[in-house]
Amino acid sequence: MIQLAFYAFASLSLVGALAVLFTRNVLYAAFFLLLTLLGVAGLFVLASADFLAIAQIMIYVGGVLVLVIFGVMLTHKPEAPNDVNSQQPNRIASLNRAGGWSGWVLAGLVASGLFSALFTLLMRANFALLNQPVGWKSTVNTIGKQLMTEYIVPFEIAGILLLAALVGATYLASPLAKSFRNATR
Repeated sequence: MIQLAFYAFASLSLVGALAVLFTRNVLYAAFFLLLTLLGVAGLFVLASADFLAIAQIMIYVGGVLVLVIFGVMLTHKPEAPNDVNSQQPNRIASLNRAGGWSGWVLAGLVASGLFSALFTLLMRANFALLNQPVGWKSTVNTIGKQLMTEYIVPFEIAGILLLAALVGATYLASPLAKSFRNATR
């Protein structure tokens, strides 16, 4: 039964991810991303990572994806009435499209470098949960204890970074910053 659930969640994630890649409509891509994120959350539950599954659903599905969908819906420009095809290509300006193969090669090199660095970091890391047997025990207490003891410095640095990003975004969105930018032009 667990294997069937695993294959169902894995296929849901893969089909959703491929649909995100191949659809040309941004709104459809957001809905397919919803399926992908739900499938990944199901895989987290099967791997006994209940905290990650709940965080995945609350943060990505409940917050980020809804924000993306509202952004797409609010910035949608009405098209000409004779154009009824909803499968229009995305109109996102990109240097990769104009540069030919050199842009794709550069993107592939950067992506493979990042992947190898992340893979090396994960292989060298010593996660305390990996040494424990797999079971249906909740991981919330363990993660909370490790965040407040062993990983307190990275946790606080991430908190300060997020606070700085929040203050910067508030400053950029404020009318004072807009009037200052308009005065310097």
